[in-house]
Formats: sequence, structure tokens, C-alpha cells
Amino acid sequence: MSEQSRVGLRRNGRYSLKTFAQFSDSTRAPNVAGYPSHVYSHALLIGIVAGLRTFTAPTAISLAAWSGRLALKGSWLAFLGHSWTPWIFVLLALGEFVGDQLPSTPSRTVPMQFGARLLSGAICGAAIGSHDAMLGGLLAGMVGAVIGTLGGHTFRMRLAAAFKKDPPAALIEDAIAIGGAWLIVQTLS
Repeated sequence: MSEQSRVGLRRNGRYSLKTFAQFSDSTRAPNVAGYPSHVYSHALLIGIVAGLRTFTAPTAISLAAWSGRLALKGSWLAFLGHSWTPWIFVLLALGEFVGDQLPSTPSRTVPMQFGARLLSGAICGAAIGSHDAMLGGLLAGMVGAVIGTLGGHTFRMRLAAAFKKDPPAALIEDAIAIGGAWLIVQTLS
């Protein structure tokens, strides 16, 4: 396949069903619905990041949409790519990193915190699914958020017990969430 047709296949970081059917790319196996299965794995992974840190995932997705790595124009999620949205999410994420260090911060497993993580994972997964696989991306993002919330809680408790204090465990979890979000966004284009 020529480089020009490959670029046409991956316009704005997402695949078109029509284009994907016309040009078979042997490096990407489609799922049952005919859409590249990597979309669902990316949505699941960004959901896991949302389960670890509620605002890190939408910050990464918003930065990806703003920079052109993720095509959201024409969808109900287009607001994520507006010029001011990433910076609002950056401030919210920084506030979450600070707030997470406070002893008065409730557990991520209480209904309000858990629900916020589910919503964050769902929106970010839907954004990765974009126009053609939005519902599948939304569901994968929600499943990822459940995995990230419960798995992250268990991981952090064990890490805090090993360190005999919570702040180092929280910083390691922050680094994993930021690094994971960065890696996911890098693979979108």
C-alpha cells in the first residue's frame, strides 16, 4: 500500500469504515463489526487511566483533540478540541493531584467518586471511538474505568502498606496515570 493511501486511510488519527473496507491493511485486524479493534483497546486503556485519576484522561483526550491527533469535529464531543478546553482540564487535573494528597479526600470507591470516574472513562472512550464506534468506545471506556478504579485502589493500598505511608504510593499512581495517558495519546495518530 502506498504511503499516500495509508495517510488517506488514517486521516486525522481515525479510520473510516468505507476507506478501511477499500484498503485492507494487514497490520490492523478489524473486529467483528469491521472497525479496527485497536479503537476498543485504546478506549479501555484510557478508561483505566480515568479510573486512576478522573481528570487525567479527559486532559489527555482534550489535548489530543486540540492538537489534531483526534478528530472530534462534527460530534457532540467537539468541545474537547476547543482552544480553551485542554487548559481547563489541565487545571482540574493539577487540582486533583494536589487534592489526592490530602487525608480528607474520600476514597475513589464511594459512589460520587466512582461515578465521576465512570463518566470520565465513558466520555474519553467515546471520544476515541469518535464517529464510527462511539458507543463501543463509550462502553469500553466505562469498563476500563471500573478496572482502573478498583484495581488502582487495591494497587495503591498495597503500595502504601509497603511504603508504610500513602504519599509515595500516590505519586507513583500519578506517574502511572500521566505516563499511560501520554502513551495512549501518542498512539492515536
